[in-house]
Amino acid sequence: MDGRELVRSIKVFGSVRGLRTVRAAWRQRRADAWGLPPKGVERARVPGLATGAEALPGGGIVRFARSSLRIGVSAGGAVFWGWDGAEPLPSYALSGAAPDPDPRASLEPDTGGGWRIVSERVTVAVSRHGAVEIRTPGGVMLRRDLPPRWWEPAAAAGAGAPARWVQRSEVPADARFFGLGGRAAGPRLRDGSYRLWNTDPKGGFVPGDDPLYLTMPVQFVVSDAGTHLAFHDNSWDGRVTLAEGEEGAGSGHDRPGTSEVRMSGGPLRCWVVVGTPARVMHGWAALTGPPALPPSWALGPQHARWGFGSAAEVRRVVAGYRERGLPLSVVHLDIDHYDGHRVFTVDAERFPDLPGLAAELREQGVRLVSIVDPAVKAEPGNAVYEAGRAAGAFVRDARGGEVRGEVWPGECAYPDFTDPAVREWWGGLYEERLGQGFAGVWHDMNEPVSFAPFGDPTLPRSARHALDGRGGDHREAHNVYGLTMARAGYEGLRRLRPDERPFLFSRSGWAGMQRYGGTWSGDVSTGWPGLRASLSLVLGLGLCGVPYSGPDVGGFDGTPSPELYLRWFQLGAWLPFFRTHSAIDAGRREPWEFGPEVLEHARVALAERERLRPYFETLARLARMTGAPYVRPVWWGTPEDRALRDCEDAFLLGDALLVAPVLTRGADRRAVRLPRGRWYDTATGRAYEGPGQVLLDAPLSRVPVLARAGAVLPVRGDGDGPALEVWAPAAGRTGGGLVVRDTGDGWEPAEIERYQSRLVDGRVVVERVTDDGVEAAGLPVRVRGG
Repeated sequence: MDGRELVRSIKVFGSVRGLRTVRAAWRQRRADAWGLPPKGVERARVPGLATGAEALPGGGIVRFARSSLRIGVSAGGAVFWGWDGAEPLPSYALSGAAPDPDPRASLEPDTGGGWRIVSERVTVAVSRHGAVEIRTPGGVMLRRDLPPRWWEPAAAAGAGAPARWVQRSEVPADARFFGLGGRAAGPRLRDGSYRLWNTDPKGGFVPGDDPLYLTMPVQFVVSDAGTHLAFHDNSWDGRVTLAEGEEGAGSGHDRPGTSEVRMSGGPLRCWVVVGTPARVMHGWAALTGPPALPPSWALGPQHARWGFGSAAEVRRVVAGYRERGLPLSVVHLDIDHYDGHRVFTVDAERFPDLPGLAAELREQGVRLVSIVDPAVKAEPGNAVYEAGRAAGAFVRDARGGEVRGEVWPGECAYPDFTDPAVREWWGGLYEERLGQGFAGVWHDMNEPVSFAPFGDPTLPRSARHALDGRGGDHREAHNVYGLTMARAGYEGLRRLRPDERPFLFSRSGWAGMQRYGGTWSGDVSTGWPGLRASLSLVLGLGLCGVPYSGPDVGGFDGTPSPELYLRWFQLGAWLPFFRTHSAIDAGRREPWEFGPEVLEHARVALAERERLRPYFETLARLARMTGAPYVRPVWWGTPEDRALRDCEDAFLLGDALLVAPVLTRGADRRAVRLPRGRWYDTATGRAYEGPGQVLLDAPLSRVPVLARAGAVLPVRGDGDGPALEVWAPAAGRTGGGLVVRDTGDGWEPAEIERYQSRLVDGRVVVERVTDDGVEAAGLPVRVRGG
């Protein structure tokens, strides 16, 4: 560290805390210098030639001169392969036991000295050198994983050091890459390198910043040959380098797209799921668990601010919504409501009766949600710290000492959420939050973060973790820290309030986090690039299995212009998690703070969100049942449409709606690329035929939204129940839709209602489809379009 780093730390955190962050960073370096094994000399290894195979249910083990490969197909069609004894379990991503093998799939000799597995949905070929090729049942190549390479310690000096590895893969030349968790530059991932290490970017971020808070080794690949998802089940620090292919490159031959995964340690194992986008996401949810179902109130508009400051300010903001006739479902309290930023406390001076405030707001239809950070202030007399220390709950270093970091409360200890006993202890602490009247929680700073002016702002890599009985260090535990914290909170809330669905979302996480809740953008920078990044994050996370997410509307820092705020607000109104939020030193985010014109246009966006609440509730239920995200790329139903694969500034909301937000300053018209079929502009009723591109008006009052012809979707009716909105089908075609009615915020089962629409003598008829045939819709119907 030089003097400039010290000055930067003091400037950012203040003189006392700045010096403490420097001390914490040096402490981390010393811990790693002592606690990590030396790297030593390495030797490279490749599998060598195949020497034989052993058949097992669904697949088998192929042995090579210097390695072995376990490979198989599950009953659901997912392919698993693992090198050097790596098996599906233990895994933090999988929701339970490994899936059953496909009883009809078997390992058999292939040409060229290799082996193959033939199943109904996929064919897998293993070459004699160790390449694994995934093909469609028709024999078309989807993915080819080349023989891997390892670098292992070659001498005793490197004893204990992990073997790092690289896996290079090829995909068709026309393929496009998506996924890898929350990436601001996307949703389509261009050529470049993407790190797999959950990271606090230390302030607002824009599309060029990478990595961010939530990374996953999950690739979603779309090509003419088909769609597949590849998941390298390894939580160590890694890097994925992508390069799109080129058709007709080099003497008329295609140059395939490539993906190179490099990991600093851990198992080399992979899952591949193939099929249509819907089938892929259903298979992924079957592996990693269905998404948690948010309570219905969490699908309404939400408001947050770091710096509300007092109960009086919360009342003032809520009253502002009520007096202006604006709907509001949730208010979030940030770290400033804590006593000295200590988790599971309340500043009694500024919030003298928090349970009373929560009850008062609940009568107005507004819930309170609390922030929860993992770092616990390490000081005598702090009840949470004393209890955790007595339970042995905190992460320790290689010498057995408590790992300390610098966070908002000061010097802190960190619970080890990879220990089941610690998860149970931590989950019990949420009783205090429920007792204060909170209806849900949001996890922050759980990458985890330790403020640092230099180096990695997290725990020492040598810090020890339980890893659910296996034991290991932070190199393996870091990326799953937020995931296991989410599990602790979700399971604790379920035990404490068994009749209510928990509401929890987390800044950091990993593959499988959807089992416990959703996420949000984190500290997205205020500006037009930040607005574009907001959509990229939601789309990319949905393709990684996390359907419930959204940005800080308006951006986290600074003050947006009225136009930027309004366009962000209009985008947020069509996303699953709709919340305004900002930093303590940022401008206001209430709609009325930007003038009467913005207020009226925001009112329209809020009214439409509320009108479509039954549709959002249906999408939430369907996400849990099928794994399909609410927000989908426009190519979702037609992945073979190459032009749609490159469309990143619009999205589908379910099957029925196409939303084209305005993402550039000063725009009052925008081009929209349509999938095939007829689409209606919901504002004008004008019909357009896809595929193709159209130019639509996008005045400040709205963004273009189009409805699919024939779509039947639930909307809020005049009474208590929903009504049906149907968009007239084209002549000679039919349409339809699904409806799942809200059954409350508990665990009551819900029924999927199926409706079809058709033209009969020029009149639109809507009927409910049952096992016995069709019957009258039974709900009020409003026909639009045509």
